[in-house]
Amino acid sequence: MKGLVIKNTGSWYTVLTEDGLTVDSKIKGNFRLKGIRSTNPVAVGDHVEIVRNQEGTAFITQIDDRRNYIIRKSSNLSKQSHIIAANVDQACLVVTINYPETSTTFIDRFLASAEAYSVPVILVFNKTDRLDADELHLQEMMITLYETIGYTCVALSAVTGEGVDRLEELLKDKITLFSGNSGVGKSTLLNRLIPGVQLRTAEISDAHNTGMHTTTFSEMLRLPFGGWAIDTPGIKGFGTFDMEPEEICHYFREIFKTSAKCRFGNCTHTHEPGCAVIQAVEDHYIAQSRYNSYLNMLDDKEEGKYRAAY
Repeated sequence: MKGLVIKNTGSWYTVLTEDGLTVDSKIKGNFRLKGIRSTNPVAVGDHVEIVRNQEGTAFITQIDDRRNYIIRKSSNLSKQSHIIAANVDQACLVVTINYPETSTTFIDRFLASAEAYSVPVILVFNKTDRLDADELHLQEMMITLYETIGYTCVALSAVTGEGVDRLEELLKDKITLFSGNSGVGKSTLLNRLIPGVQLRTAEISDAHNTGMHTTTFSEMLRLPFGGWAIDTPGIKGFGTFDMEPEEICHYFREIFKTSAKCRFGNCTHTHEPGCAVIQAVEDHYIAQSRYNSYLNMLDDKEEGKYRAAY
């Protein structure tokens, strides 16, 4: 029997079968013996084959080939990956200028990983209703930066609903992964997009202006206007996985485009004479924040370990 994995609670998976049933399923033990270096060999969004048993539950016996996935390094097992979701049309990264502040390092790591696995990203700037004039100006500058690179950006307030209609248009009939730091209002936004879903939300920690985890597992939620949203736990850091140092610049669109003009074909864009990327940073054609993120990811490779974005 074929089905779609719509929820992952750690040891159990909820599979939506082709005839509309939901079946609690487990992995057959041999999945863990096939050399899959992942903390979760089956991910939400996977198309699978299941075999029902007498108890009414099932075993997942096969995973269909994935067309893409979003992956990050497991934060506590540096040699393993964690697949956030599979077979998505796009990802929404929910970010906030403040309450809490999302770092550009975190944004750029997410964008680079999505580029590596061919997943388009929409940057959703939430909590516009809470920003003062200076913060709104900073948000406008960040939106201009990322739109210039080629990313779709939406500014909205999940609380007041301002700007949400534009996001709905972008989500219609698509499978969209929702991700972001804890506390950026992802659950509040999904509650507005899907009336009645009632996802749990939490207040920001006033002491540290950081979010607290409310979602503890990944789940696919049907959107009332067509399509699916994949809700994922808030993540504090985004460790990149399985990238060679020479590949990293490929996943920064404007750096890769500029690198064609470098004097040396194997330029690392860190110190070489005739480096077009360094020159573009000095001339402000490439944002310093993006270049810093690129260097930050190169540092990951040198250290050989996971490092959380701030």
